[in-house]
Amino acid sequence: MHIPRISVGLPVYNGAKYLRFALNSVLSQTFADFELIISDDASTDATQEICREYAAKDQRVHYYRNESNLGAAGNYNRVFELSRGEFFKWASHDDEFHPSLLEKCLKVFEQSPSSTVLVFSKAVIIDAEGQVTDFSQDAINQSASRPYARLGSLIFSCHYAHPLWGLIRTGELRRTRLIGKFEADHILLAELVLLGRCIEIPEVLYRERRHDGCATIANRKRQELLAWHDPNGKLSKISLSHGLQWKLEYFKAINHAPLSKVERVFCYATVLLVSTWRWFLRWTGLFRSFIGLSRSQPRPFGKTPASKQNDEISKMLFKDGSL
Repeated sequence: MHIPRISVGLPVYNGAKYLRFALNSVLSQTFADFELIISDDASTDATQEICREYAAKDQRVHYYRNESNLGAAGNYNRVFELSRGEFFKWASHDDEFHPSLLEKCLKVFEQSPSSTVLVFSKAVIIDAEGQVTDFSQDAINQSASRPYARLGSLIFSCHYAHPLWGLIRTGELRRTRLIGKFEADHILLAELVLLGRCIEIPEVLYRERRHDGCATIANRKRQELLAWHDPNGKLSKISLSHGLQWKLEYFKAINHAPLSKVERVFCYATVLLVSTWRWFLRWTGLFRSFIGLSRSQPRPFGKTPASKQNDEISKMLFKDGSL
């Protein structure tokens, strides 16, 4: 049996509205040696019909349906557990990516040291209609050889966590605890940067959709978001504040990583120092602006997030703006 070079895992629950966009993005890739694993978390809309339609047309598509709802964490991890490729990529059911993404990410891996664990591209944020609203400025220090330095850059600059939707070396991903249930994408990214280098392709090849159905928008209360990750309610009794739980999860990631004692101490200190600095910048921003001590950073695609310039550049990169 042929084992594909890349596995793409697409977990979905009631995602019929945007699912075709995501499936077309995957199946339009210029690099064709991949498998697409879909795990339907007991959807009640037209998700099942759409997935079966695509599976019937393309033998690379493998469709699985859970008998009961596992929750986001369990479903995301299931598509990885079913994968066979040397490299793995998660695909969100409502996002889109450029046809050349897999090919370009794989090329970077082939030209980079074996210590490289993740390759990702720049990304724009789109709304429900596919219009660009923001440019993700998530970044990871690519030149840093020390884990604490890579971790510090991630904590300081990562907001959307879009790098997690890049291409990951499967063997390294298996060394992590996979998707958890609290700040899951950020914590898994932390585990990856502690394992090795993460390289960014300086092109916009990913479009992350933010709409009313997104988990963080539809589930604004903490308990609701925890239940989305884990419908069994195992985390619903977390009593720590968000800030303390956030630090604790990063400490757990550091404990899990294969680090020396000295490097582990540096990483603990990095979490405390960088998070404190971010808190200071957040709560003193207005005052610093008032007295002229802050300087706003220009956005790469124009001053206004939803500018026409942003949208035109994204459409040019994605040809017709929607795959």
